[in-house]
This record gives sequence, C-alpha cells and structure tokens, in this order.
Amino acid sequence: MKTIKAGAKAPTFDLPTQSGGRLSLETLLAQGPVVLFFYPVASSGGCTKQACHFRDLGTEFESVGAQRVGISTDEVSAQKGFDDTQSLGYPLLSDTDGEVAKAYGVKRKYLTPVKRVTFVIDTDGTIRDVISSELNFTVHADQALASLKTAS
Repeated sequence: MKTIKAGAKAPTFDLPTQSGGRLSLETLLAQGPVVLFFYPVASSGGCTKQACHFRDLGTEFESVGAQRVGISTDEVSAQKGFDDTQSLGYPLLSDTDGEVAKAYGVKRKYLTPVKRVTFVIDTDGTIRDVISSELNFTVHADQALASLKTAS
C-alpha cells in the first residue's frame, strides 16, 4: 500500500479522542491547518519521543495557527494513559480498526500496525507535505513546522 502524496486530498475521518469526545477532519480544518501524525504504539519509546517533541514545539505550532493531532490504532484507554503520563496537550485519535491508516496508506500487516508518517494538511483539505521516517523521531515535528512556516 502506497502512502498518499502531497497534493492529494486528505481522507476525511471522525474518530474518538483520548478524552472520550470525537473529532473530524472537517472540524479540525475549520480551526486552521492540521499536522496529523501517525505513530505505531502509544507509550513506546520512539512514539513517546515523537509525541513529546510535538508537545515541546506547541508554541511554535500555535504561532503558525496549526493544530497537532496524533493518531494510532491504540484503544482510547491507551491514548488517555499516554496523554496522562506525558501531558501532551493535543488530541490523540483512536483508529482501532485501522481504516483511517489504510485510507492514508500507512497501515501495515507486519512489524508495527502503522508506519510513522506525518501529514501537513491545509485548510482546504489538501496535503501540503508528507514526512516519513521510522527512526528519526523528531524530524516529523521539525519538518512539519518548517513546511508551515514557508507558507505563512
């Protein structure tokens, strides 16, 4: 399965959050650009580094009007535990059936449930940038931020 590319329309979704609510892509985009990052497993070492780097750059993302949103195939309870432990401060979405991951082309059959990929989505729903790295955990937030800054 191929990961969708920059220039494509972002697949829509409506998923539960770690706080028990629901979020749709449409609702998120009404508030500004979205940085949607897929991570394999909540609370694992690499995913914690990735998510915490997004947390630590929160002020910079706010300054360009962008929202950070994490997504994995973990249950809501695992997402809540991850957020409670790390004080992430942004939505974590639970894609337990992997349908959203499949729509974005990041679902896997082996190794981990999903590829570690970040999508920068403009307010019109177009994917501006795609960042993919399995082992460089901080490059996702850094490159997403750089992409957003070049557009502003």
